[in-house]
Amino acid sequence: MQGMIFDLDGVLVDTAKFHYLAWKRLAREWFDMEFTERDNDAFKGVNRVACMKILCEMAGKTLSPEAFEEGMTLKNNWYVEMVEKMTPEDVLPGAKEYVLRMRGQGIRCAIGSASKNCSLVLERTGIKPLFDAISDGTVVTKAKPDPEVFLRAAEMMGLAPSACVVFEDAQAGIDAAKAGGMRCCAIGDPQLLTGYDWISLDLGSVGEEVR
Repeated sequence: MQGMIFDLDGVLVDTAKFHYLAWKRLAREWFDMEFTERDNDAFKGVNRVACMKILCEMAGKTLSPEAFEEGMTLKNNWYVEMVEKMTPEDVLPGAKEYVLRMRGQGIRCAIGSASKNCSLVLERTGIKPLFDAISDGTVVTKAKPDPEVFLRAAEMMGLAPSACVVFEDAQAGIDAAKAGGMRCCAIGDPQLLTGYDWISLDLGSVGEEVR
């Protein structure tokens, strides 16, 4: 294993709660709909456009292209307001230490995230220098489970997909990793995720067998 590709939300940092709160506010203010954490499960690992489409389907509403864009912009603005207040304390336990340990062993590390705010989050939390490449929503167009974001990360590191392992907390991301010919370490509950090669509760608990 020569390269490791990390999803951002839920793997390295705890920004998933900000996405949830922003979508919850949009659902309430635009659709008079109570958006629950269970509803939010469908949003994990997919990009903003896909999330907006899902929300419209949940609400049973059809928006004009202009209103659709306005909704996404509002949601993103609310999310960014919360991200701006992030600090290194928002890095998940053991995550920074794990990446540093892998880099110390000569393994290249990259980000593979659908987020267009990826660089901002990495800067606010102080972990941007740890990564050799950042493949995010600003450089790819296809949402997970399409493997584009991970394939681009491998390309940026100059590695074959088969030489990389992906760390993901969402089913769409796990499916994307496998579709791209990569091995995958899931982060989360083994009862909720499938198709992974290994699974761990968090990066701090990942064992050497992942390599």
